[in-house]
Amino acid sequence: MENTLLFVLIFLPFAAAGLCWLVPSGAVRRGVVLVTAALLAAASLGLFGRGAFAATPESLLGLPLNGLITLADFALLLVILGIGLKRKNRWITILTLLQLVPLAIFELTLPEHGPIAPALVIDGLSLIMILVISIVGSLICVFALPYMEAHEQHLHLRSSRQGRFFFFLVLFLGAMNGLVAANNILWAYFFWELTTLCSFALIGHDGGEEATANAVRALVMNLFGGVALVCGIIFLYGAAKTLSIQDVVQAGSLGTMAFVAFALIALAGFTKAAQLPFQSWLLGAMVAPTPVSALLHSSTMVKAGVYIVLRFAPAFAGSAFADCLAVAGGFTFCVATGLALGQSNGKRILAYSTIGNLGLIMACAGIGTPAALAAGMLFIVFHAVSKGLLFLCVGAIEQTIGSRDIEDMRGLYDRMPRTAVITVIGIVTMLLPPFGVLMAKWMAIEAAADNLPVVVLIAMGSALGVVVWGRWAGILMSSSRTKKAWPEAQPALLRWPLAVLAGGAVVLSFLLPAVYASLVAPMLKGPIAGSAGSLASGLAAYLIYPLFLVLAAGFLYAVIAARQARAAVDTVYLAGAQAGPPESPAFTGPMDQPVVVSAGNYYLPSIFGEERLTFPLNVIAVALIIIMAGGALI
Repeated sequence: MENTLLFVLIFLPFAAAGLCWLVPSGAVRRGVVLVTAALLAAASLGLFGRGAFAATPESLLGLPLNGLITLADFALLLVILGIGLKRKNRWITILTLLQLVPLAIFELTLPEHGPIAPALVIDGLSLIMILVISIVGSLICVFALPYMEAHEQHLHLRSSRQGRFFFFLVLFLGAMNGLVAANNILWAYFFWELTTLCSFALIGHDGGEEATANAVRALVMNLFGGVALVCGIIFLYGAAKTLSIQDVVQAGSLGTMAFVAFALIALAGFTKAAQLPFQSWLLGAMVAPTPVSALLHSSTMVKAGVYIVLRFAPAFAGSAFADCLAVAGGFTFCVATGLALGQSNGKRILAYSTIGNLGLIMACAGIGTPAALAAGMLFIVFHAVSKGLLFLCVGAIEQTIGSRDIEDMRGLYDRMPRTAVITVIGIVTMLLPPFGVLMAKWMAIEAAADNLPVVVLIAMGSALGVVVWGRWAGILMSSSRTKKAWPEAQPALLRWPLAVLAGGAVVLSFLLPAVYASLVAPMLKGPIAGSAGSLASGLAAYLIYPLFLVLAAGFLYAVIAARQARAAVDTVYLAGAQAGPPESPAFTGPMDQPVVVSAGNYYLPSIFGEERLTFPLNVIAVALIIIMAGGALI
């Protein structure tokens, strides 16, 4: 049964993706995506019911699976090499060859060990990732069905490109599930690079100069990470004489060569997770359709980077390298959140916030204690749900109002009441206790108590995040002074993913102790056993429920007070220079002409300006990575 579930989760999306591309019928493609989404969600929940296990699938369609993965590895690299040659891009070509040649030599000289047993391992961490990928990712694919129809109408395309789009979107889910389930690191490498190819295709989907340039940038940076990963695999095998990730983690001290491998793997994780100084590819990916942004930034692509580092974290816990990793992650969390504060573009705010939050997970991996790893795993779950929801909300809002600038979202409730409320729910679950994101941050700060630089960086980043989310929520809750909200019409396949994710963010936070007990706590047994922080105590776990009661009482009071309010609308006081009706306040300006009053936030460009800060922050980030590499040699 376990092998069947893994087949559905990993290989079914490959077949479904092929159907999406080959079958021209939009109705058939829609059916394929919906059925695949349902099967992935069901299979991930079925896997959750099975708990931890290992599997060694030996064949696919009668062919040896090990050989197929090896063949696919080189075929994939040759495809990417072809892209580099076609585009005459020397960086794509060089970085691909730097993977292809060492990998070929390594594979040819590798002693014949036969299939690694087990080739796939499902434990708490991989199960968390599979649930996130298969449920949140599937909801994003469902959302994309009506979204892409409207998107292509806006672009006035002569022929639809949805077959190609959904090919890579669905394929992405299978690649990610394969990556997080793989125990053979060569299998993990194949799925890792497959996500690189998919992201390149999806970012550049709309064509045009900007989309193409950003897709190429993403490919180059992620190929650089691929080179680091190949080198890390070679060094790791040299130190441990095994390709089994599980064996490496449980082996204990493996010497300097292993730490060099961990540093290279962490560098690969930094590129995939868009940590400073590699953040530009993720910011450039904002040109892609919103479902791509949601899939890359919340539940799949960037989570692969933090996953690979968390996976190996027990092997280097407590080392100088781990301390440097924690500081580098904390630095990214703090400064990326600060850069989000200087943005008014909704997708860039979410992108910088994602980069920062992934930095927090990196910091947890560096701290390496059970409490820190628990915080990192919980953060993966709650961040994916809330951030995926917010990306989809911004996409829905943009298609309606024609803007993703949060300043243009004032009075949104009057035009899109349902989406405005759902967006506020997404923001609140990122901002306030007792929702899971803040509780995971709380656990991270608690876990970093003995590391002053990391505590300061996490605290500062958290404080800046309060301003980012509070400002946006305030804008959404403002009124445009109309008396009644417009009815909001949305396709069901666009409306329901938003509702499910919003409900999931709240319900999962309410079930936080159960999530911890069923997914996180089992992972903390064995090589990383120990105290896992405040949620480890049964009594402490349930202290969140009084907070929910307070939150519910406050919400109820606000609703009652709002319904009873009968305040009259009056003009804003403008020092006696008022002009115009209360519904459109204005003041008398030059030449006695009325000037409409407009409210707006100040984004402090002199302090948090992207253009001003990016270069020096990248220089500091490079220095931290160099120090981290040096820590691996100590």
